[in-house]
Amino acid sequence: MAVQGLDLPKLQAYVDEHVPGTGSLSAELLHGGRSNLTYRLTDGTQTWVLRRPPLGGLTPSAHDMKREYTVVAALYGHGVPVARPIVQCEDDSVIGAPFAVVEFVDGRVIRTGEELAALTDTEVHDCAFALIDALAALHAVDPVSVGLENFGRPQGYLGRQVRRWYDQWTRVRTREVPDVETLHTRLAEITPEESGASIVHGDFRIDNAILAPTDVTEVRALVDWEMSTLGDPLSDLGLHVAYSDPVFDPVLAGGAAATSPRMPRGEELVARYAKTSGRDVGDWPFYLALGYFKAAVIAEGIHARFVAGKTLGEGFETVGGAVEPLAAAGVQALGK
Repeated sequence: MAVQGLDLPKLQAYVDEHVPGTGSLSAELLHGGRSNLTYRLTDGTQTWVLRRPPLGGLTPSAHDMKREYTVVAALYGHGVPVARPIVQCEDDSVIGAPFAVVEFVDGRVIRTGEELAALTDTEVHDCAFALIDALAALHAVDPVSVGLENFGRPQGYLGRQVRRWYDQWTRVRTREVPDVETLHTRLAEITPEESGASIVHGDFRIDNAILAPTDVTEVRALVDWEMSTLGDPLSDLGLHVAYSDPVFDPVLAGGAAATSPRMPRGEELVARYAKTSGRDVGDWPFYLALGYFKAAVIAEGIHARFVAGKTLGEGFETVGGAVEPLAAAGVQALGK
């Protein structure tokens, strides 16, 4: 049975060569994603997850399969919850795009407010804090100790982020949004020195974590690492808090767990991170505004793919409406 976005016979041949002992594969699209496409693969005995860039991706650096696989392979077994790496391929001729395969992690992914409703208020609170603790654990890993010392350039990271995300904006924008221009200008003017250097996830939120089926405070695997690098750890926290703003909800097709009012407020998350990590969270308005800036560009990229007819699945028609509110929230975060 054909699966859109995969050439299963060519994939089978590649896996047979690189993962001996694999049986006949079947595949299903788990979710089209707002970013990369995610498939479940199985040969009846083993179950894996394959990730590939979206169809017609317009921001190549945001869909880097080699980067995602490299960081997961490095972190596996070093105190950060990640899936066991299986194989990665940069050859577009196999399925039409680079891809990465990791072991399927059995667990619970909380994407919607409806799924969050199954939890008590205490469980919601403790789950949110467990995620913050997992983020702090990631940021505590010495990149040299896991062979990632050349994974990025921490010095000057913040300035490059401001420039990079504006460059991506110019690639994907479908209309003029004055607050994006204002936010970019102000971020460039007030960019601080980096607060530190660590491995950063780059897209950290509750639905990018696999939790234990019966204990939502146990984080079994962090996923979606394609925007990871070495950089300022507070940039992860800023984007995570921006993701929790209800104005981001349309990007996640509405009713998202990440934006639920039942989740702890941003200031609680920041306080927990500061306590767990021991890091100074000075210059927080800049990091929060940078998070909103990234979120606005991400939303516009998804919207551009939707307009071009390059998305799979449903719920993309609302994404474009989030861009202006996200940019406005970023401007507001910086104050006058």
